[in-house]
Amino acid sequence: MVKKIGIVSLSSGVLGESFIKHELKIGVDRLNKYGIEVEFLPNALKGMDFIKEHPESRAKDLIEAFKDDSIDMILCAIGGVDTYKLLPYLFENNELKRHVKQKIFLGFSDTTKNHFMLGKVGIKTFYGQAFLPDICELSNEMLPYTKKYFEELITTGKIKEIRPSEFWYKEREDFSENSIGVDMEKYKNTGFELLCGKPVFRGKILGGCINTIYDIFDNSRFEDTVSLCKKYDLFPSLKEWKNKILLLETSENKPEPKLYRKMIGALKDYGIFDVLSGVLVGKPQDEVYYEEYKQILLEEIGDKDLSVVYNINVGHATPRCIIPFGVEAKVDVDKQVITFDN
Repeated sequence: MVKKIGIVSLSSGVLGESFIKHELKIGVDRLNKYGIEVEFLPNALKGMDFIKEHPESRAKDLIEAFKDDSIDMILCAIGGVDTYKLLPYLFENNELKRHVKQKIFLGFSDTTKNHFMLGKVGIKTFYGQAFLPDICELSNEMLPYTKKYFEELITTGKIKEIRPSEFWYKEREDFSENSIGVDMEKYKNTGFELLCGKPVFRGKILGGCINTIYDIFDNSRFEDTVSLCKKYDLFPSLKEWKNKILLLETSENKPEPKLYRKMIGALKDYGIFDVLSGVLVGKPQDEVYYEEYKQILLEEIGDKDLSVVYNINVGHATPRCIIPFGVEAKVDVDKQVITFDN
């Protein structure tokens, strides 16, 4: 049972800005109602400019959260764009390896790179939700599907299985105080969809936001992502990917099909689709480019006899489940369930 959560800002520092104070209060109150004590690590609330300019402070917060034995769970505030800048501060003197111990770590989006960092030092992590987008949801309650998985994680420390959500929600455009208590528009959801390959397959899951992963191969967003990620071997080798399941989901930027094809192409060129046991693909936000992405996946990897499952409720499309990384999973599309051997 989680008694204390440490909140870290490893990418964007938006949590420290005054315009989201109402959201922050909702989130803290919700966690307190579960009997959970909330601690913001020393730099988590210092705002966007400070966080952007001080990757060393973000790294320090992560190390502190692992060192502090009173913290049972590390929860990321939100995603962002540049958490790769933490690499030197976490790996140069084996800093991360010296201080990590197994505890719950939850985040998504740009946090994908933090999941890779922690995976390198043997920590099993959880992907799919974060403090600001999920716990601070402006409706009167957290979204029921999201809440179910969050409650399972804080009470049992693991996730047993994932099934599709009955609904999906249109993303909010207004996050001001006017939206407090306003429900999100919801639509009937379809289940997990098998695009190609066998309906049943196994493996440990790893991956995350494809936009973030693409930066490891491409310098168009930051000129040093490729060199830094290479220097610290951030992306696992093909040997390490063997028989794993790759999770991919798209960001709120809703990449155009041309860019999506490029991103899938970069992974294809790396050779990853030749060694995996399967691919899980998150629902695109607001179902934008839903059919186009599907077509691209089939055209780019449909010939590899690889199982590709589409429309998982994780990452940037609400509601969100939580996917454990580093534990054996069994995907069964016929039964519409993903189970985990914890």
